[in-house]
Amino acid sequence: KNPSTIINTVTASSLSNATNLINGYLGKQINMSHCKVIIFSEELASQGISDEIYTLINDTQVRPSANIVISKCTAKYYLEQTKPELENLISSYYENFTNSSQYTGYMPDATIGNFFNALICNNCEPYAILGGVNEGTPNKSVEIDSQKDYIIKANSSSIFGENGAENIGLAVFKSDKLVGELNALETISFLNIKNDLDRFLISIPDPENNNYLDVYLSPSKNTNVTVDTSTPAPYIKIKCEFRGRIYSMSKDSKYLSPEVLNSISNSCNSYLKNIFSDYLYKTSKNFNSDIDGLGKYSLQNFFTSKQFEQYSWLENYKNAFFDVEIDTSVKSGMLLTET
Repeated sequence: KNPSTIINTVTASSLSNATNLINGYLGKQINMSHCKVIIFSEELASQGISDEIYTLINDTQVRPSANIVISKCTAKYYLEQTKPELENLISSYYENFTNSSQYTGYMPDATIGNFFNALICNNCEPYAILGGVNEGTPNKSVEIDSQKDYIIKANSSSIFGENGAENIGLAVFKSDKLVGELNALETISFLNIKNDLDRFLISIPDPENNNYLDVYLSPSKNTNVTVDTSTPAPYIKIKCEFRGRIYSMSKDSKYLSPEVLNSISNSCNSYLKNIFSDYLYKTSKNFNSDIDGLGKYSLQNFFTSKQFEQYSWLENYKNAFFDVEIDTSVKSGMLLTET
């Protein structure tokens, strides 16, 4: 049985006035100290939400750990469709729903505290969870493709279940305005570069045939980032190291051979380099938004804060060039080493 919820709506000139009106309507004072998630519609976020963020942060009841979701539909409809199947309380669901980010990488753990810090920061930009409603039916035709499994976003997945709301992808901001979205694969790239991902599953081209191979990867070291700001176009070098295990197996697989494993590692390196590079250039050229906070790695190049401010990192980020290096060591399967 789905947990019951009570949804009331109010139209007001500000959040404070809206809360005051609801207090009068309910006959009780709303307490926000247990608020787990704050939802903005895509339409409102694209207009700018700085006033709302400042107001919420200024409220002593709102915890900085509350997550921010940008919904591709109205916030009311998103809440109405949220029907967690494995929780008795919706508050419990929203308290834990970002835990999956550590082992899937499909969404970030984006809190209002981090959003506010990025909003007032001069070397990074804000981001939020991308939410939506799955309008699919169990009979809809879905083309199965291992690569398409990773380019999904909220509102476009092949998932069907009782819980209509889904959170997949990332909402990209430039200052307080929503400027774009990232899919699941791009969110994996974001979290890896930001060192916020424990492990993730990915499908890479199998060098032994024309199929794709599922590999479970874990970062073996923190991402190494160096930034050259000797010119107005920042030159950013990024090195990521991973260790992996082959996850998908088929009959007559020969994944114990050192030559085959080395070939798979090289395929992984090439594939991830392209994915990470495409992601970085998308944030730079399309969005001009340094959501990974790469600007902090350039601070050591300046003697004073004034010099850094004069460099205008947040505006120069659109001119950045990237050099991505991936070093992956893939071992054999989790249990099966040769079939």
